[in-house]
Amino acid sequence: MALIIGAVIVVACVLGGFVLHGGTLLVLWQPTEVLIIFGAALGSFIIANPPNIIKQVFQGFIRLLVGSPFNKAFYLDLLSLLYDIFDKSRKQGVMAIEEDIENPESSQIFSRYPAVAKSKELMAFITDYMRIISSGNMAPHELEGMMDSEIDSRHHELEEPSHAVNKIADALPGLGIVAAVLGIVITMNFLSEGPERIGLSVAAALVGTFLGIFMGYGFVGPMSIALEHSAKYEIKAYECVKAAVVATVSGQAPQMAIEFGRKSLPTHKRPGFQELNDHVRSK
Repeated sequence: MALIIGAVIVVACVLGGFVLHGGTLLVLWQPTEVLIIFGAALGSFIIANPPNIIKQVFQGFIRLLVGSPFNKAFYLDLLSLLYDIFDKSRKQGVMAIEEDIENPESSQIFSRYPAVAKSKELMAFITDYMRIISSGNMAPHELEGMMDSEIDSRHHELEEPSHAVNKIADALPGLGIVAAVLGIVITMNFLSEGPERIGLSVAAALVGTFLGIFMGYGFVGPMSIALEHSAKYEIKAYECVKAAVVATVSGQAPQMAIEFGRKSLPTHKRPGFQELNDHVRSK
């Protein structure tokens, strides 16, 4: 929703200002300029990035349209899931959760939290480290170091789509100049046809420069920043799991362990202490 609102404001202000200043919108309709700029941008994007990054970029754009799943409700479910696992492990022994972590799809614990279960990478992160805890006596600092290393790697992976989009945003003004130069080359053919014909051709060429700069700084650049924010919210889920797992390995009770996780979340998406307690009880 924020993406749509922001796009409407950008278009309304830029084109509205152009019209109020005496411009004609029809002049800006230059489909060949659009073909040159965005065709070249798409081609260079495909050249520069492997298929998995291209796929992640388009998935990221869809997420920007529908909203990030990593919101307060998701974090509440994540903390409640961790509490259930820790509580069962504390009351029935570590081996009691073995079936849950080996087959999360059929686990009664995981099935109560479908939003978390949809995040396959996060689910693998949780089950892998619970499996490590159940299979050996790893010191808390060793476990934390291993988790930090994996989180750093995951953070790098999640930020690659935003970096790829940002590079295209930087390239768009240059591609706009390419379109403008080609337009000027075409204009040279009309030097004998009078100033009106030359003026129209030059205006069409300048539209290419406008489109490249407008799309680069008005849309594609901001979307790369939005993708970066989306990646940070997902990484916070991993950091939440890490804080809670390290706390429980250090001997903290389940309620206190998830409090460590809660405190690692962003302030504006962090559930309150009583809110989390009520949610855990309701589940």
